Amino acid sequence: MASPRASTEQAVAELAAVQRRTIRTLVIAQAIGATGITIGIATASLLARDISGSESLAGLAQTFQVLGAAVAAYLLARLMSRRGRRVGLLTGYLLGASGALLAVLAGVLDSMVVLLVGAVLLGSTTAANSGARYAATDLAEDAHKGRALSTVVWASTIGAVAGPNLTGPAGALAEWLGIPELTGPFALGSVGMLGAAAVIGLLLRPDPLLLAREAAGVPTTAPSGTAWARAVAAARERPVLGFAVLGMACAHAAMVAIMVMTPLHMEHGHAELRVIGLVISLHVLGMFGFSPLVGLLADRTGRPAVLVEGAVLLLVSLVLCARAPEGTSWQIFAGLFLLGLGWSFATVAASTLIAQHAPLEARTDVQGAADLVMGLTAAGAGGLAGVVVGAWGYPELAVCSIGLVALVAVAGFGARATTRLAG
Repeated sequence: MASPRASTEQAVAELAAVQRRTIRTLVIAQAIGATGITIGIATASLLARDISGSESLAGLAQTFQVLGAAVAAYLLARLMSRRGRRVGLLTGYLLGASGALLAVLAGVLDSMVVLLVGAVLLGSTTAANSGARYAATDLAEDAHKGRALSTVVWASTIGAVAGPNLTGPAGALAEWLGIPELTGPFALGSVGMLGAAAVIGLLLRPDPLLLAREAAGVPTTAPSGTAWARAVAAARERPVLGFAVLGMACAHAAMVAIMVMTPLHMEHGHAELRVIGLVISLHVLGMFGFSPLVGLLADRTGRPAVLVEGAVLLLVSLVLCARAPEGTSWQIFAGLFLLGLGWSFATVAASTLIAQHAPLEARTDVQGAADLVMGLTAAGAGGLAGVVVGAWGYPELAVCSIGLVALVAVAGFGARATTRLAG
């Protein structure tokens, strides 16, 4: 008969094995799904401008996608709370694929309404990708949550960097299919989202969240109250969660505001579509490519410190973007790369704080509420970005975004103070 110690060691070993399989599955899904969601980034604002006939409305497609991601993050988190990560992620990818196909139909019909509906559904894939980063931490030890989360975030690099660079071939595909050139990336993107759905549906077993609850002895009965109320209660009990959400939301808002207007700023200077795609690829490389190092840094030096460092990187990026002339320039290349890198520092640090401090019984509620706030803030910033650029210009947009970055720094110092008090 096995001793209690031997049984405990075996249980820990089994959980570690499941965690490794979970990370591998999420990495594959992220790589495929990221191709689907980012391939249209470089052309979304251009398609919206062509359909609407107004540059001031060009940012609406991206804004509605961000808005859709915010709402989907909350709804998918509620689904995950009841059914687990697998069902929630699978649903998100399938909804995103349908949104991509609607974007193609919008281009064919020249319908802004259809495009915006498709953009909202496309946001479900963004929400699924965000949920996957949290799924990576369900079975991870606190000391290694940053590494686990950032590994899955890094996997997006594979598809995300390749995605915008497929805009050229996607345009050729559109010509072959007889659909508008700017809808080609969405047609190709839908294939990537369906592939990610297949990976999650077939391989994410056992479910990491349900297993973590079982291992911790958390009741499987439906929790009382609303998901939002449980998230607010957790934030009141643990103030560090509030600062983490503030930092993550403001960093994301600053990033989205600049990113959605960059293609237009470059096109005004007659930059080619492939060059615009290259800039977006470099930006996405900054967002995801260095995340394992960021996660390791967050685990070793502290998540609040990395959040403040993200604010510094974002500030430098905004200064460069404000000085970037229209068209192609070294400032726009460097600025967009640092914009992505600063976002990575802030998002990995804030997300890990949430994964570390959110109580297990309300974990998905807190994570869903955090992504909802993040998405709504970014949607507002994206919508205002088009207005600011239309009224004043791209450099002025970068200057206005500095206020958001200041709040990221405030959040980092606040998280540091509250975690010290808790300790």
